[in-house]
Amino acid sequence: MTDLWVSVGVLAAAVLLCEATRRAAARLVPGVCWLYLLEAVSTFQLCCCTQELKLLGESVRLDLSTSLTLTYVITVVHLLTFREATCNPGAALEGFCRGTASVQAAALLIALQLGAAVAARSFAASVWSLGLSDMHLQHQRFGFRCFDPLGGTALEAAAVELACAFTLQAVAMHIQKLEEKLRVHFFAAVITALVYAGGSISGAIFNPALAFSVQFPCSGHTYLEYCFIYWLGPLLGMASCILLFEKIIPFLSGKTTIGMDGSIAQKEKTQ
Repeated sequence: MTDLWVSVGVLAAAVLLCEATRRAAARLVPGVCWLYLLEAVSTFQLCCCTQELKLLGESVRLDLSTSLTLTYVITVVHLLTFREATCNPGAALEGFCRGTASVQAAALLIALQLGAAVAARSFAASVWSLGLSDMHLQHQRFGFRCFDPLGGTALEAAAVELACAFTLQAVAMHIQKLEEKLRVHFFAAVITALVYAGGSISGAIFNPALAFSVQFPCSGHTYLEYCFIYWLGPLLGMASCILLFEKIIPFLSGKTTIGMDGSIAQKEKTQ
């Protein structure tokens, strides 16, 4: 139980640090630079928290209700603090494909997200090296090593990532139909359900930047296999969802398709 409360404290500290940075930057950093910094800081927060939650889940036997509650609560916190940030390279690519972002802007966003993912990995190791709990000390003794994260074949894991990304994109595209006060909680509930359904096979990451921070350092598979699972899978899921709802279904029903200059659906994964 001590390990659990130490991890909760680490999560709270990471969120508070990032929120303080966002608020300070909002006053000090002008214009578009603020949006780029927002993406970097929010992605850093997402990856830091997921690193701690993953270690907690692998090291401590938590009952299912506690695990799902932690996932749901931290997802709500992320959604409420991220503001306009998506923390997902897929959203940057979507903006480029829709013509709402230039190739330079999309490339810079993705670079910042991946850079923040790497920084979060180093920050998590620094926190663990403090030995705040027995779990952290044990992880330090193993050299912060991460072992095979898959509970199935690479193809099965990629299929899970694709399905999770498809589902999340579908929710993001239609969530405006809900009352505003319910959207965050519904979105968090969907993410929690996806983590529960697919976590045992792929970890249910469905975010290329988050996977780059959490899963790519793990042994057991090659870099190309992880790219196939955690990059290609979610991107295909997102693209197929957009194609289905904006092109195929309107075509079959005879309705006008949604313009490709539509707004980017805001999305984020956590676990």
